[in-house]
Amino acid sequence: MTHKKADTALPAAAANSQSADPAADHQKTIDNHQQAAAHHTEAAKHHLEAAKAYAEGNVEKAAHSAMLAWGHHAIAGEFINDDAKHHAQMLKRTNYR
Repeated sequence: MTHKKADTALPAAAANSQSADPAADHQKTIDNHQQAAAHHTEAAKHHLEAAKAYAEGNVEKAAHSAMLAWGHHAIAGEFINDDAKHHAQMLKRTNYR
């Protein structure tokens, strides 16, 4: 089985997102959510592959699929964290209390 790498890059550091442009802020949030969802979707596929492999008694394949799933969850978490930092910066700029 060949694993196809997701066509995504890790999120840029939140410090690179100092835009005061609301459209850019919204697009960054949209992009972060889409990327996180894409990686969670990939993770779900690998979890299902792992479950099937375990049911078939193929423990090595199941472990490999599980590791791939966890990797995608970790990458999704990076996008989620980036989005949280981005929202905090947006609130700071607006002096939200």
